[in-house]
Amino acid sequence: MTSVLLLVLVAACASGTRAESQTSAPAPIASGTRASATDTSVDAQHAYTAADIHFMDGMISHHAQALVMAGWAASHGASPSVLTLTARITNAQQDEITGMQKWLRDRHQPVPEPNPHGMMMKMDGVEHEMLMPGMLTESQLKQLDAARGKEFDQLFLTFMIQHHQGAVTMVKDLFGTYGAAQDITVFKLASDISADQTTEIERMQKMLASVIFGATVQ
Repeated sequence: MTSVLLLVLVAACASGTRAESQTSAPAPIASGTRASATDTSVDAQHAYTAADIHFMDGMISHHAQALVMAGWAASHGASPSVLTLTARITNAQQDEITGMQKWLRDRHQPVPEPNPHGMMMKMDGVEHEMLMPGMLTESQLKQLDAARGKEFDQLFLTFMIQHHQGAVTMVKDLFGTYGAAQDITVFKLASDISADQTTEIERMQKMLASVIFGATVQ
């Protein structure tokens, strides 16, 4: 009887050990799949979705147009304050474009060239340029390019506020998409874009008031 009890106890312990070993190791999460918000594995930290890829693709073209707009400032008689602003926009967004292209390349995704006229989308087998939120139309770009001096300052600030608001909308859409922005790089980039461009919108609104009404920018 004693030997039978010992055998039962040994079997129970072995079963418990096997069950513990089977549940203690997290299952790997493949790259390109949605990760749980509570998963802390390395793979989960780098999981990404189609929404993340779309965001990166779209923001590359969005930034490309901002670089074109900012690049006109020096040759179009922009004021010193606008020149300072455009230099900051250029430095930040060039670096972000490089980072977004690297993110796509590292995940073996197509890497678009920066296109200031919009993101390339395929419809019915034909590629079309699609403007992302806030991007200027061809007519608005021509209007800005034709302006000089104070008129350029006013149009640039008006259009760049519109442009920045579109970028903030893109971030909100990304964060509102289930499973998106789980990847650390995507989350940090989108958060930085939202914070930086929201701050710049407030600054540009004050600058615009100064251009139009002669108000002092604080």
